Amino acid sequence: MLKKKDIIPTLNDIQRRAVTYGDGPLLIAAGAGSGKTKTLTSRLIYLLEKGVSPEQIIAVTFTNKAANEMRSRILNSQLPITNYQLPFVGTFHSLGVQILKNQSQLAGRTSAFSIFDEDDSLSLIKSILANLNLPKEKFNPFAMAAKISQIKNEVRETAPAAGKFEKIIGLVFKDYEAALRRSNAFDFDDLIGKVVAIFQAYPEILRHYQDRWQHILVDEFQDVNTTQYLLIKLLAEKHKNLFVIGDDAQSIYAFRGSDFRNFLNFEKDWLNAAIIKLEENYRSTKNIIRAASELIKNNVCQKPKNLWTNNESGSLIQLRAFSNNEEEAWAITEKIAEYLKKNESPSDVAILYRTNAQSRSIEQALIRSHISYEIYGGLKFYARKEIKDIIAGLRYAFNPNDEASIERIGKTFIRPIQTALLNELPRLAKELSIAELIKFFIENTDYIEYLEKHFKNPEERQENIKELIAFASTFPNAQDFLQQVTLMSSLDGRPKMQQNAVKLMTIHLAKGLEFKHVFIAGCNEGLLPHERSLARADDLEEERRLMYVAMTRAKQELQLSFYDLPSRFLGELPPELIEFKKVTGYGEETKDWDDEIIYIDNI
Repeated sequence: MLKKKDIIPTLNDIQRRAVTYGDGPLLIAAGAGSGKTKTLTSRLIYLLEKGVSPEQIIAVTFTNKAANEMRSRILNSQLPITNYQLPFVGTFHSLGVQILKNQSQLAGRTSAFSIFDEDDSLSLIKSILANLNLPKEKFNPFAMAAKISQIKNEVRETAPAAGKFEKIIGLVFKDYEAALRRSNAFDFDDLIGKVVAIFQAYPEILRHYQDRWQHILVDEFQDVNTTQYLLIKLLAEKHKNLFVIGDDAQSIYAFRGSDFRNFLNFEKDWLNAAIIKLEENYRSTKNIIRAASELIKNNVCQKPKNLWTNNESGSLIQLRAFSNNEEEAWAITEKIAEYLKKNESPSDVAILYRTNAQSRSIEQALIRSHISYEIYGGLKFYARKEIKDIIAGLRYAFNPNDEASIERIGKTFIRPIQTALLNELPRLAKELSIAELIKFFIENTDYIEYLEKHFKNPEERQENIKELIAFASTFPNAQDFLQQVTLMSSLDGRPKMQQNAVKLMTIHLAKGLEFKHVFIAGCNEGLLPHERSLARADDLEEERRLMYVAMTRAKQELQLSFYDLPSRFLGELPPELIEFKKVTGYGEETKDWDDEIIYIDNI
């Protein structure tokens, strides 16, 4: 039996109860900042201390980063255990690879199989479309890839042949699967889906793994999709020692296929399951926790929790109304400059937003104020391909000798489009406004169709283009605009990681992080919640969870801002916790937020 210094005194009473729970299924509903990772890792260490063999335990999570953190905590726990003696701690996909290495022949492959990434799969689909004489213009390869992934993650053999498109999907799917088999390859979805299929078809193989792994721990359980849940359910159904932890209020990945109903229905799927709620927050002030809790109470589909904290009350949540996003960006930057003058670290500050396009005005204000920043997990605005393509067209229009722009146009578009652009742009530059010239570029290159064909995130890229057009429209002439853009790009430099920099990121990327000071920009109706979410109640609830995730990233100060129409979510925050100011060219005016709320009926 492994021995170490007792971990129990470092846990609170509820965490201790979860960690030392006996056998059987257990769901930990862990509120934001309640010590989820600590509890999960402590449970694993507790099992090892209790004498459970490392070979009988698996801990599954979603990212290599989370898995590495868990391994590090175990190795630093003073258990007499080496890296080679660790239980399996890894992602769902790495677990699937481990199983398939031994069982690949049951899926028609050898153990030396290849794994197709997204680019490999997309190339294969394009080849199949060509072989079937299906034009890419009509049958988008990205849409086909997404549909095939959906079929696999919903554990279906093929698409239902209800209509013409579904029948074609069925043909492509059949050829795609045959090609993977001929290539002795699995795609990323197969790493879980094919394991589930093997377990369902070969009960004796399933029993082997059930007896091998008698204790199963799952992190971020609210984010599992259908195949991931089936894999875990099959492995755990014999011994039923299933320990899952997560927070349904932070389920924000439906677009990736996650289904938080697995979290909500846990007691129905597992008879005699226990539920333990971790409700003490160690991260944020009382005011932040209370405001976020009041917000999330408006969701119908949830497992309610009463999040609380012993931290101080802290300052009121700052809410600012602006005339436009440029004013908002400058105000945020000025506030950050105040922090820096007080010797606060830039890395303690985060600016969160719903869409990547929102970063443009914020980046510009930070650059002009000489404040270092990092786009966390993404490219800076002027480094994005669609922006660089359009800027190249504009630069050439006003300077036909610009060889770099000619080269970019040549690499991006087929020859007939290149020729038309190179012939027309210099002439039109003398006749059209800068915004009109951008629209000409987009329309005459079929650029939106180009994005839809070649990228999996065309809607996000279109939002970036809309932001560029809106910004260009504020300039009296094209030369001033291009000069400004060039200046911003050169000052910005190449994207790079900076330790001592303000962090900018989408709310989706902020999950799991925390910062002393958090700004949530663009709390507008149509942005947060996003306009694409307004038609369905489920989508609107996910947007509210996004707002909840954003708010609970803040440790000490939370600042919200909007322009145009305020988000309906702002009206769901307790007015007594809000300090509201309307900012105009004449300065700030303190208002009663109760009198300013614009109520928006749920659709």
